[in-house]
Amino acid sequence: MPTSRPIGLAFLRKNHRASAQQPAPTSFSVSLGQHLAFTLASAAVLMALYSLLRLALLIYNSEQIGTASATTIAEAFFNGLRFDLRLVVYVCAPLLLAVASRRAMRARALLRTWLTLFASLTLFLGVLELDFYREFHQRLNGLVFQYVKEDPQTVLSMLWYGFPVLRYLAAWLLATVLLGWAFGRLDRITRSPAVAGQEVTGSRWPVRAVALSLCLALAVLSARGTLRQGPPLRWGDAFTTDSMFANRLGLNGSLTLMDAARSQFSDQRDNIWKATLASGEARQTVRQMLLTNSDRLVDEGSAAVRRDYSPPQESTLPIRNVVVILMESFAGHYVGALGAPGGITPYFDRLAQEGLLFTRFFSNGTHTHQGMFATMACFPNLPGFEYLMQMPEGGHRFSGLPQLLGARGYDSLYVYNGDFAWDNQSGFFGSQGMRNFIGRHDFVNPVFSDPTWGVSDQDMFDRAAEELERRSADGKPFYALLQTLSNHTPYALPEQLPVAPVTGFGEQDQHLTAMRYADWALGRFFDKARQSPYFKNTLFVVVGDHGFGSKEQLTEMDLLRFNVPLLLIAPGLQEKFGAHRDIVGTQVDIVPTVMGRLGGEVRHQCWGRDLLAQPADSPGFGVIKPSGGDQTVALISGDRVLVQPRDRPAKLYHYRLGSDPASTPLAGAPDAALLKRELNAFLQTATSSLLENTAGVADGKSQPAR
Repeated sequence: MPTSRPIGLAFLRKNHRASAQQPAPTSFSVSLGQHLAFTLASAAVLMALYSLLRLALLIYNSEQIGTASATTIAEAFFNGLRFDLRLVVYVCAPLLLAVASRRAMRARALLRTWLTLFASLTLFLGVLELDFYREFHQRLNGLVFQYVKEDPQTVLSMLWYGFPVLRYLAAWLLATVLLGWAFGRLDRITRSPAVAGQEVTGSRWPVRAVALSLCLALAVLSARGTLRQGPPLRWGDAFTTDSMFANRLGLNGSLTLMDAARSQFSDQRDNIWKATLASGEARQTVRQMLLTNSDRLVDEGSAAVRRDYSPPQESTLPIRNVVVILMESFAGHYVGALGAPGGITPYFDRLAQEGLLFTRFFSNGTHTHQGMFATMACFPNLPGFEYLMQMPEGGHRFSGLPQLLGARGYDSLYVYNGDFAWDNQSGFFGSQGMRNFIGRHDFVNPVFSDPTWGVSDQDMFDRAAEELERRSADGKPFYALLQTLSNHTPYALPEQLPVAPVTGFGEQDQHLTAMRYADWALGRFFDKARQSPYFKNTLFVVVGDHGFGSKEQLTEMDLLRFNVPLLLIAPGLQEKFGAHRDIVGTQVDIVPTVMGRLGGEVRHQCWGRDLLAQPADSPGFGVIKPSGGDQTVALISGDRVLVQPRDRPAKLYHYRLGSDPASTPLAGAPDAALLKRELNAFLQTATSSLLENTAGVADGKSQPAR
């Protein structure tokens, strides 16, 4: 017993000394080879992740595959690997730079955190893109920033009520945990316990310097994505097939969003259309495109196409009032009067029998605000100015209905389901001359009110009918803009629908049900309007603000997203002009067409033409551009469309609308160069006029202050 204590103390001291010679349990060493193995394995995990996201996008939007073959889809995935590799290089850049320092290579916890967070972020964007592509037929772009900047509360409400947010978030969080586990597992596999006195192989500076140089050279080559001289991999490099869906599938949504962010938050407006023609040549070309024998140029030196228009007396109508009805997402591809099956729009089809229907009419953009300023302000959707109503240039005064009819003493009215703060509608139209606004907060006891957008189309049209009836009793001529909203995610529809739900159209069933409901509300409004005295001396203009996605994608421009119906209803209209017109037109043609029916000389600078004052053999034309950062533009003329992507050659197509839409490339067309010059001249001249504030009835500097 007396010796037990000294023996025990000696044993403890011996074990303490032994443990002091061993590294801490968390201590480890990383050789250069192990670090490169960790980097390569992590890159492989990321490449697999992005390929799986591309596969998910393909499956979720499988209805877009159309006639694309398995070989075409495989080509899209191969193209996608190049774009994915570019993103992976960005993610792995910190790991590659860590080669320069032993301490940095051992900072595995920090490197794992970086990899997990970045992978989780891009995974989140991939999940978001599933429905984004279904809605817009585009990879992530500037629309994301525009929606967030517009009104985050409304956007969040739209997402919450329109999509399975909780399910998506749960899947994203679970996948993030799995990614963290995978990177942790790779970490443990590619490191060794530290042993005292052992030198880490390949860790000397000269070796690491050579390895770093080689890694950076390989990374630069991978990030470029191409061996050619000149610019690195561009979005156009994904467009290698005849399938628009496959081409876009080859892109990487995170990269397209990064490009959009660079453009969105840059001080330099890189997206503004660059001049390619001499200004005089461009201006003269546009004048030849727009002016007719009934136009007389004024202010030729300062204004591009400001003119006095004197409609022929025989082309006017006995009308006093104007009512423009802008129908949300009213895609021509699903309108029965334009050849669509399914009975989606029976009320519009019935109205078309008593009016004049344009069969080749297109929206200027693919977003509502573009449809609004093109239709009412008569100005086109231009690259760099897709959100004109929210930009300083949107404060200019254009040659729209508020300006032209306000000068004639017309009363004005704007009735809308939602909030006029959205898209700066009250600010923009108020500055243009619109005076009376009725929005979501002005409805009492509506039949249905959506927490995101506002009241239903039924409520909007009922209130509009009351307001127009009251204004007609005042004896003053009026013009009105009635804008629907129910046919928009998350679809403001009453619980008890007055129409049968649409079935048989797959992923479009819900959207088409909303379209059928909007059509019913439109027909109900006209039933009421016919009972009012003002109906017999009013011109009604029914037009879609834009279309929406369908299985068919005509050309890179996805032409069916732009195709919308234009229907004019007025006394004596069919007798003078017939029931159908095939001339091509866009929303900027609406104002001059309206003013032509009212008669009397009018000074304007509309970027469209009176569609009913053109020669019988005129094919018409229209310049269109999608929303967001996509800088593709197109000129439609007759049954052909010239598509001009950014940084890629223009391509001419023959297209067909109706029940069997299709497009066919046209090679060697003799007038392709002329069409391209007209497209460039139109965009260049309109952009210059906007920047110089000379796009209205008078120059900005001479306009009276308001």
